[in-house]
Amino acid sequence: MGQPKKRTSPRRTRSRRSHLVLKLARQVNAKSPIKAYTTKRESAKTLVSKVAKAKKSSTTPAK
Repeated sequence: MGQPKKRTSPRRTRSRRSHLVLKLARQVNAKSPIKAYTTKRESAKTLVSKVAKAKKSSTTPAK
């Protein structure tokens, strides 16, 4: 009986369980003062600061 073909390129290490890592990072960011990166381009620290700026600008009365 023939043998199965081998993969020509191995699977990348980081993309193996990325959905679990993302879920865990968001749980940590909800509770911890130290923020973890959720995706390559998204940090909870920057998200928190953007939300804070949006709230601050919306509560400031217009002159």
